[in-house]
Amino acid sequence: MHRAECLAITFMFSVVTHIYHCNTTFECYSSCNMVFIHLANIFLLFGIISTFVYYGSNLGSHLDNISPQTFSSSWEKYGWFTLVLYLSQYLALLALPQAVFNFLGFLLFNPFPGDPQIEKPISLVPFICFRVVTKGDYPELVQNNVQRNINTCLDAGLKNFIIEVVADKSTSLVSSLHVREVIVPADYQTSSGAMFKARALQYCLEDRVNQLDDEDWVVHLDEETLLTVNSVRGIINFVCKGKHQFGQGMITYANEQIINYFLTLCDTFRVAEDMGKIQFQLRVLRMPILGWKGSYIVSQLGAERKVSYDNGPDSSVAEDTYFGILAASQGYSFDFIHGNMCEKSPFSLMDFLQQRKRWLQGLLLVAHSSRLPFRYRFLLGTSVYAWITMPLTTANLFLKPIFPIPVPQVVDISVSFIGGIWMFLYIYGTCRSFSIARVGVFKFLLLLMTGVIVTPFKVVVENIAVVWGLFTPKHKFFVVKKDIAVVSTFHV
Repeated sequence: MHRAECLAITFMFSVVTHIYHCNTTFECYSSCNMVFIHLANIFLLFGIISTFVYYGSNLGSHLDNISPQTFSSSWEKYGWFTLVLYLSQYLALLALPQAVFNFLGFLLFNPFPGDPQIEKPISLVPFICFRVVTKGDYPELVQNNVQRNINTCLDAGLKNFIIEVVADKSTSLVSSLHVREVIVPADYQTSSGAMFKARALQYCLEDRVNQLDDEDWVVHLDEETLLTVNSVRGIINFVCKGKHQFGQGMITYANEQIINYFLTLCDTFRVAEDMGKIQFQLRVLRMPILGWKGSYIVSQLGAERKVSYDNGPDSSVAEDTYFGILAASQGYSFDFIHGNMCEKSPFSLMDFLQQRKRWLQGLLLVAHSSRLPFRYRFLLGTSVYAWITMPLTTANLFLKPIFPIPVPQVVDISVSFIGGIWMFLYIYGTCRSFSIARVGVFKFLLLLMTGVIVTPFKVVVENIAVVWGLFTPKHKFFVVKKDIAVVSTFHV
């Protein structure tokens, strides 16, 4: 009976996913339809969580009479290995705050909002600078994306803007009404010794370099980031309201030519976290207390200059998260911006591992920085240590059935809840990344199933990045390959 119920629920979840994704594909955004989509999404969310809790906790499978019933009996049976077994279960709870943030984000807000519409006359939009930081290694990529982003801004009706490329070496851009190139001198140093991207961003804020007023706005992009008309409209609405000094929106990675499908499926998790964790913390808490991304950051220049990127070497590996938490600790407020931008996942597994390694190392430096108030970095610390202990906690999937130990039921339920949230994020992220209209129903369902099936491989890759990150120098800044032309065109 239970197996039949599980199959029926799984079938309904597939139907629900198909229905609300089809609705977003065909842009049927009536208010009634949006409510239905939100409710369908919540139904899927609770269904997956319930399934994980039922089969993954003691609610669905109680300890038998021959299994240890107390800690002392566990110690008698397993010896010192008992400590490993308990650590693998209790350390998994470090991911609970992140799971709760994602859960609340999807519960409170429709994850398939309608296309944003400009709410103010274009003539009232303040000046916007789209700032791209690059080493300058891929000039053709930068030139092409600058022109594409200019065209997107003009298509959205925006006229009062400039795209400013900040590079270590020239990308041969021609200056114009909407283009400016800034070269960071090789001998430039900040007062605190900031490095890498933080150093370049701080150079732009120097009085002798900056050409913007404090009331102007800056949109931070990576060199491969492509604007969409919807993201430009969302940014326009955000800056016109002027209620918050900083904002961020969603980035998707399955756009245009996909070089590596496996790594793109891995990044669908990030798409889901944008609509879950990041949306919740920016719209409810008004601060990126669990971190945010380094691109699609929208900031008022005056606030950005006061917060500053000149915060030392430890702030330079994950400068985005350090800056966000520092700004929050100084009382600035944040909001979520509707409308997605487009980027690409790493092209090779080695680049993917290097990227994750740098993120882990940078976030560790932020979590341990004594210059940030502890209450603002505490939750980030739990999230980082949940990542660090992932090799042990994921091993619990194999250890628990082989070496059963007694733990409070609330622990079992909480760990199962976390697992259910992670699975939902992968499913939602895949649905949001791949449009049925673009890939077709069959390929969409194949990608959806593949995204679930390869989840164990994703976990293995993340675990490798963790181990690598813990035992290598932290003050490094690896930049992944971003120009398709220099990568052999293969598809995984």
